[in-house]
Amino acid sequence: MSSQQFLLLPPFTFEVRTDIPLVADNLKRLYGNRLVDMVSYPDYFVSVQKAEGIRRFYRPQARFFADQQEPFQPLQQQQAYAMLEWGMNWCIATHEMQYVIIHAAVLAKDNKAILFPAPPGSGKSTLTTWLAFHGWRLLSDEMALIQPHSRTVIPFVRPICLKNNSITLAKQWFPDATYSTVASDTHKGDVIHLSPPESSWQHNKEPAEIVGVVFPNYRSDTEMDIYQLDKTQSFMQLAQNAFNYGVIGHDGFATLCQLIDRVAGFEIFYNDLALVAEFLQQELIDAGG
Repeated sequence: MSSQQFLLLPPFTFEVRTDIPLVADNLKRLYGNRLVDMVSYPDYFVSVQKAEGIRRFYRPQARFFADQQEPFQPLQQQQAYAMLEWGMNWCIATHEMQYVIIHAAVLAKDNKAILFPAPPGSGKSTLTTWLAFHGWRLLSDEMALIQPHSRTVIPFVRPICLKNNSITLAKQWFPDATYSTVASDTHKGDVIHLSPPESSWQHNKEPAEIVGVVFPNYRSDTEMDIYQLDKTQSFMQLAQNAFNYGVIGHDGFATLCQLIDRVAGFEIFYNDLALVAEFLQQELIDAGG
């Protein structure tokens, strides 16, 4: 039986349809009262459905649709919930051109935000989890929505995506937090989604001003090494992590130039999260304008 509900995820709303109980159960578990029965005009219409034919019985698969598009190949049904989360990321990264969108985590204190752009394997989401449950406000785990020609970043609060060893760490650190089921053997390995603290949900309409850009790199043999980047290095790394930089043209270029001109950029190598948090607080939050 197919279900139809709506996700209120400012600044967007999604209509979500699914006939896979795993997806419906995880949505309810992670999103709580952000999942409602009726919205007048949703921004996106997405669905995760069981594959037809023999795949209903042999190695069952799931398919993701956004309107009439199917951007991904079918996946195993046990990966269906992760597929939905990735599909919602795809919708925003592909269609929203009113923001400069950076592939980055965003966390804030006192409405001062730090961007954490990073490639897979950098430890970004592990760091995001630790900070979000130690007094920082999560704005996003995956994408920074920056208003053009400003330092203002708009929240897009959703669950944090954790992979492989990070799953074990998070469950050790925060056993009472709310987790999805595990999607095993994905192209990213084992994947789980973690609902952020309630305070991040409650403030999911409050923008923040960017005061720093930090490129994190987890290294098991490095307690903490910090390198301040010059403006050219910061710009190039930030542009490499921008989803729509080449599409929105001048606005994207000008926004990144203005941002890098006004905030400090750092690359950090670390294995001690508490030291990272101390550095961020003292050098960026306390000093940020």
